[in-house]
Amino acid sequence: QVQLAESGGGLVQAGGSLRLSCAADRSTFLNALMGWFRQTPGKEREFVAAIGRTGRIEYADSVKGRFTISRDYAKNTVYLQMSSLKPEDTAVYYCAASASASGARIEQYNYWGQGTQVTISS
Repeated sequence: QVQLAESGGGLVQAGGSLRLSCAADRSTFLNALMGWFRQTPGKEREFVAAIGRTGRIEYADSVKGRFTISRDYAKNTVYLQMSSLKPEDTAVYYCAASASASGARIEQYNYWGQGTQVTISS
């Protein structure tokens, strides 16, 4: 069973920063494309960022230049460093894993974490 556990969510003022973490099992971490998605009530889950097995990185246009995805091989953890946060960044953020080499589509991801709430106040 693949297990993904997000953490680091919370309440932050606009313009602030927050770092999300996704702890994965070793096999998943080493072999899978790891991605971050987010979802707000009444809206479709949307792609945020992804990092592939070879280090290829993708970002949604809405977060490019503000968010940074990275991975720590020693801790089997993927991070999403978020800065210059805006109220529209408020959402539940999900960590996901895929067998694909790259991708920004939810259909490509087979495993999902439970989500962590990020709330940005004005």
